Amino acid sequence: MMHDLINDAITSIRNSVKVGKSECTIKPTSQLLVEVLKVFQKEGYIEGFEQTDNGRGGAIKIKLGKIINDCGVIKPRFPVRKDSYVKWEKRFLPASDFGLLVVSTPKGVMSHKESKAQGHGGRLLAYIY
Repeated sequence: MMHDLINDAITSIRNSVKVGKSECTIKPTSQLLVEVLKVFQKEGYIEGFEQTDNGRGGAIKIKLGKIINDCGVIKPRFPVRKDSYVKWEKRFLPASDFGLLVVSTPKGVMSHKESKAQGHGGRLLAYIY
């Protein structure tokens, strides 16, 4: 039984990378998942994705590119203030300026680097490096 679509999708991506596959299919989808994948694509961790609607929640076919060492969902979705990103980077990322935190802000889903530059806080969703 699926409860967290983002967790299931990121676990599927991580497992596909470990096995050495070049593509991964995720079912069902959500708008938040699509936004998280857009951030991954913008930062270069995935090459692209294609969303299809099959009448049962849809499916996303992801083309994997760059080698992903680890990725995961942050549970519970901790609130983060605009001046406390360093604390969360130390907790979830292996080194400074290595990896990415995905944050849901009032201006949309973005990386922690963009959020820090724009001066937004939000909720932590995922990490990838």
